[in-house]
Amino acid sequence: MRRICLTLPTNRPCAATITAVAGEAAYAVQHFDAEVHLLILDSCAEPAYAEHAETVGRIPHDPRIVVHHLDEARQRDFLRRAIDRSGAVKPDLLLDLMLPAGLSYGACTNRAFLLAAALGCESVHRRDSDSRYQVVDGEPVYPVHHELLSLGGPAVDAARHVTETALAADRMNRPVAMVGSSFVGELSVDIGEIRRINPGVYHDMVGLWAPMEWSPERKRQLVDESFRGAGTDTFTADHSTLTVVDPMRVDMCNIAFYGVHEHVPLPPATDTIGSDYLLIHLVHDAALPGVLHNRNIVNFYTGERRTGSGFTAYQLRFVKFLLSMLYFNFVYDHMARAGAELLDAQGQVRASLVARLARQSAGLDCSENVHRLDVLDTAYRRLGGRYAEFADVLRSRRARLLDEARGDIEDFALLTESWEPLVGAARRSHVPRTPGQRP
Repeated sequence: MRRICLTLPTNRPCAATITAVAGEAAYAVQHFDAEVHLLILDSCAEPAYAEHAETVGRIPHDPRIVVHHLDEARQRDFLRRAIDRSGAVKPDLLLDLMLPAGLSYGACTNRAFLLAAALGCESVHRRDSDSRYQVVDGEPVYPVHHELLSLGGPAVDAARHVTETALAADRMNRPVAMVGSSFVGELSVDIGEIRRINPGVYHDMVGLWAPMEWSPERKRQLVDESFRGAGTDTFTADHSTLTVVDPMRVDMCNIAFYGVHEHVPLPPATDTIGSDYLLIHLVHDAALPGVLHNRNIVNFYTGERRTGSGFTAYQLRFVKFLLSMLYFNFVYDHMARAGAELLDAQGQVRASLVARLARQSAGLDCSENVHRLDVLDTAYRRLGGRYAEFADVLRSRRARLLDEARGDIEDFALLTESWEPLVGAARRSHVPRTPGQRP
């Protein structure tokens, strides 16, 4: 029986999502020879945490499903013990990177990776609290169906379970490292209003994602594809492809990893949209086998991000994402050039190479990011209203944002250098018990 970790990190009330993901866990054990560890990493304060605990308590008992509902205190306890056991040189800094005070898409998933290792799970299957499953003929469409059909097994075996195969013959004996799909519904980044107000400004802003040297046509194509997922097409029938998965075709709300997450972590940057996508690029650039399917999840927005303080915080996350691309474009470009060199003789990802690229990128001239901030200042002022007010906030924080972007990539390099010993230590560490959990 295989043991998997189905994880839901959350910092917002999401009792309905917890119930829905528990339904996916039940589907997994009913249709596959699997034991599911449902891992809810809860950063909510009371009363949301208490509501989640009540929801967890109502999950139907199944001996093949083990539910872990961990607040930040229990997560911190686990992390401190694992970090100390790993012999890390900077244990306090590593703890801050793993459980920062601010929101971090990468850090919450990194915690899931370590806890999955401690639980003896061979794979991690990630979902988001602001998404839900499509429903067809009254039945939810669960991504875990394709994930458990293929993930971790040799690609040659996975070929029997997919609709089509587009993988080179010399990759067919490698294990499937990633299975994923995307989302339907609203844009993954909440900037649709900008596009409605001024499509030209939207193009200028989103185009800052691309390397500066790209042609206008290539940037336009990137803008057209960005943040849209699978559009609005609803699920009608399964389709899956065994391939080297295009990073633009999958999303972290609908993803499962095997192996690769135990060698390289996600960037732990705080308050930065898109900080959790590096492994998707790494799997692609190393040409590791993956499966792309069409069980897309439905994305929706919570109201908080459109309040005054929520709006400012969200726009800052978007800006920090654009600034991070100075460094990640360098890393992605060099990973693509490295290709097969990203893997060692055993076919495992070479974490040292990824860490070295991150270190090298930190030395880049930041003038490209100064240009990004100039373009953003003009763009936000052209939009007017609260966007123009945000431009004043942005102007006051320019120097700090430039420093944070560089510091974030340095933090990622440090965490990557420490990651494999940390995973090993996690395997030898006890996971705190969930209150009320059956012995």
